This record gives sequence, C-alpha cells and structure tokens, in this order.
Amino acid sequence: MYKIAVLGAYDSIYGFAALGLDTYPVKDEEQALKTFRQLAEDSYAVIYITEAVAAQLLEEIEKYREQFLPAIIRIPGITGNTGAGIEGIKKSVEKAIGSDILFGENVESR
Repeated sequence: MYKIAVLGAYDSIYGFAALGLDTYPVKDEEQALKTFRQLAEDSYAVIYITEAVAAQLLEEIEKYREQFLPAIIRIPGITGNTGAGIEGIKKSVEKAIGSDILFGENVESR
C-alpha cells in the first residue's frame, strides 16, 4: 500500500500528522536531501514538500519529474506562499495536455 509523506520545517508540517500523513521535519538542506531521497526510494506515492525546502532541492526533485511515482507536490509553509507550488502544477498541466487551461490568458472569464 502506498503512503503519503510531508517534508518540511516542523512548524509547517506538524498539523498533517493529525490527518494520518507521515511527517518528516527537517532542519537543514543536508537533512532535507537525505530524507527526500529516502522517501522517494521508499513506497511513498505522494510527497508533499514545503516550498522553502523544495527550493533547496530543485535539482533532486527534477530527477523525479518524469517518473510516475512519487508525485512531488510543493505546498506553502508557515512563511507564506511563494507561488512555486502553483507554478509546478501549471507546468505539469501544460505538459500533460499541451495547454494552460488553469491560468492561461486565452481562457475567457465566466
């Protein structure tokens, strides 16, 4: 059975434990990289990662972009939203269907 992990600073992710998700707090980039690699090679289907930690691991995250699993989803942390998560979703949608249907300028407002 696949699992869901949440990786980031403790203050940003501890609430996810109440939802039954596995939380992995990290304090620095080295610990984040080691933990991320461990989660990606384990049986996690989804890894939620705070935008701040993801910014430190961009090269490593890119290695998994073409893989079916794990799905790596950036989420805002307690410091706020940087827009990186939305940008990642936008790029994934564009790649999947060939057009920006979510945020495109050609979409007529309703």
